[in-house]
Amino acid sequence: MALSLAGKTAIVTGAGSGINFAFAKSLLSKRCNVVFADLALRPEAQEIVSNHASPSQAPARAVFQHTNVRKWHHLERMFHVATKEFGGADIVCPGAGVFEPPWSNFWHPPGTALSQDSPTSNRYSILDINLTHPIRTTQLALSHFLSHSPKDSTTSRPPKSILHISSIAGQTSPLPGPIYNATKHALNGFVRSLSPLHSRLNILVTAVAPGVIRTPLWTEHPEKLRMISDDDEWVSPEDVAAVMTKLVEGGEVEVAEGKTVVEVDGWKVEVSAGNEAEGRKVMKVEGGMILEVGKERVRVVKQFMDEGPRDARGSSVGNKGVVEEEIFRALGSGTWGV
Repeated sequence: MALSLAGKTAIVTGAGSGINFAFAKSLLSKRCNVVFADLALRPEAQEIVSNHASPSQAPARAVFQHTNVRKWHHLERMFHVATKEFGGADIVCPGAGVFEPPWSNFWHPPGTALSQDSPTSNRYSILDINLTHPIRTTQLALSHFLSHSPKDSTTSRPPKSILHISSIAGQTSPLPGPIYNATKHALNGFVRSLSPLHSRLNILVTAVAPGVIRTPLWTEHPEKLRMISDDDEWVSPEDVAAVMTKLVEGGEVEVAEGKTVVEVDGWKVEVSAGNEAEGRKVMKVEGGMILEVGKERVRVVKQFMDEGPRDARGSSVGNKGVVEEEIFRALGSGTWGV
């Protein structure tokens, strides 16, 4: 049975734009309070927060908390704000992330012209944002949930949820984004390792793995847009947010069964799941679940022998070869990395 989100409270990092903004809007529409934790709000996010500033304006409230997810004390502060404003948090989404930006990028090493990572800092900002921040936020969320829950029995603990944003890059490994790929592969393992928390502590840890989403992460970065061809299709942030909402409700979700590979007379053959109705099934949301979100398609990402997104709609970047060739030219220049 799906959990009603009315009266609950969520903390969403990166809620100022993109997928996380769409998710925050979806939660508010379900009468769930939201702490928008981000560096800043885009105009559309600012409007939403302003329109949900008080109970007299809307059935749920939204508050903005300036948050740099690379700073752990900022992450701690999110929970203090949720407690002060709403009495605590029930849902935590450490969704803020970056997609191999020039200022923290494997192909632009620390100390080179475009990189903002100092050779003496001993760290990559992209790792701090995409991996360390969700791991640390999960630790803080667990501490917060457990300290605000009854301690007499597991069954009396109210349901809580931690939702991560992975990517199809956590299944594939395109050359242009090595560190980004690594963070998403790592995040998948992290989410799966916490699956037992669901049955033991009623804390649901899940993730979505979006395809190519029309957000500022792509649309405001020409160097990324060059990888998109005319044949590629976008997935909307709202489509991803709808799946995210289903996950935190913890009920059931409709997923595609995809294709099965069978062996016939020594040949491997793909067998279609059948027509559209037969190719879908309803699954119970459970801890460790990772849902890939493509164009009009949601698929469970299996831990072993997963077929990956393949060429599913909303999962392709047809011109990535252009960027790959630029990388190889740079590597052959004799000056790369210096």
